[in-house]
Amino acid sequence: MLLAQFLDRAGTGLWAAAAVLYFTFVLGLDAGRIGLLLGAAAVAGIAGSPLAGHLAGRFPVRSLLIGCHLLRLGTLGALLVVTRFDLLLPLVAVTYLGDRAAKALEMLFATRVAGERRATYQALSRSTANAGYAVGAGIAAAGLALGTREAYQALILANALSFLAAAVLVRRTREPRAEGRVAAGAGDAGTGGAGDAGTGRVAPGRTGAPSPWRDRGYLRFVLLDIPMNLDDSVLAVGLPLWLVAHTDAPHALVPAFLVINTVLVVVLQLRVSARFEGPRRAAAAVTVYGLTMLACCVLLALTAGAGAVAASVALLAAAVLVTGAELLRSVSSWELAVSLAPEQARASYLGVAGMAQSVQKAAGPLLLTGAVMTAGPAGWLALGTGIAALSVLQRRCAVHRLDSAPGRPGPTEPAPSGKGCAAATE
Repeated sequence: MLLAQFLDRAGTGLWAAAAVLYFTFVLGLDAGRIGLLLGAAAVAGIAGSPLAGHLAGRFPVRSLLIGCHLLRLGTLGALLVVTRFDLLLPLVAVTYLGDRAAKALEMLFATRVAGERRATYQALSRSTANAGYAVGAGIAAAGLALGTREAYQALILANALSFLAAAVLVRRTREPRAEGRVAAGAGDAGTGGAGDAGTGRVAPGRTGAPSPWRDRGYLRFVLLDIPMNLDDSVLAVGLPLWLVAHTDAPHALVPAFLVINTVLVVVLQLRVSARFEGPRRAAAAVTVYGLTMLACCVLLALTAGAGAVAASVALLAAAVLVTGAELLRSVSSWELAVSLAPEQARASYLGVAGMAQSVQKAAGPLLLTGAVMTAGPAGWLALGTGIAALSVLQRRCAVHRLDSAPGRPGPTEPAPSGKGCAAATE
């Protein structure tokens, strides 16, 4: 499975590096149409995770994951021959929907395979994924250097074939027993059903698996998890654009951000995951995430008006901090998404949890470019303060739900105030 993920991410790295240039120089699309393509893709991606979670409660995860790989194989292959914009729009949207669905299914598969060691598996998975992205981006650089139509098409074909190889590898992987799979409407009274609106617990006399869409406490977790994913947009959009438009740092520094991120994730992910293993430590990691993002935003605010050397040092330090935040988020978001979900409906719950990252990918760049950077240094300070404050609320709500879940032992630390989270267990 890890090898399949490596090949998948290597192909995705190829596509990510070449997509905009392919649309521009090969298909001749203007910036407006490219923006519409990517916007539609982001919106479609939001639906991918909950759709995958819903289906995973009824069908084998392995079969669904193979289907996602083959779906993207077909859509990427079609891009080689389709040039009409009205056909490109649904093709790109379906590709991104399949991409987000595949990531949600990989998360669920890992949860079933690794059990209580899921944090370690997640660390290995993220290290493998980052290595794949790096390899894919490196291969793409060689193809983009040629700049011919054939070179771009070769990159797209390589991405499509990576999905085929991944599907073959997943086919050879044995799926563990599906603990959380339930048939629609099935279940024993008291163990499934619509559940309590706050915890996913089942009301007496009801049957079936609890629904995440009726679980206010879990939906609150997912909503608060959206700003806990903003490190992604800060690294990919905020740092480069802020450097170019608001500092005197050399533009050649931009690639260093990705290098720092890739190297630190590969080297440190296992250590960070071991440090914050378990639901309560994962909840503590949320607060550390907020403070780390606050420090990153403060550094970015200080670069405005600073000299080239000072701005360069601060930007590199900000890249280290935002990568640290990513390491913490990869542990906390996944562990809490699993731990806060009822076991008998984990597939559908994890599908809804996956929406947080998809929504952030769609809205995060707009927030940074339309509000934060427009406001200048004050915008960065407001963003950092907001994330830090929401991280405290997220931790409080998570701990409150963990303490209130049926069958769980009492808290091993002083329980924080439940203010603002009382609805999570009402």
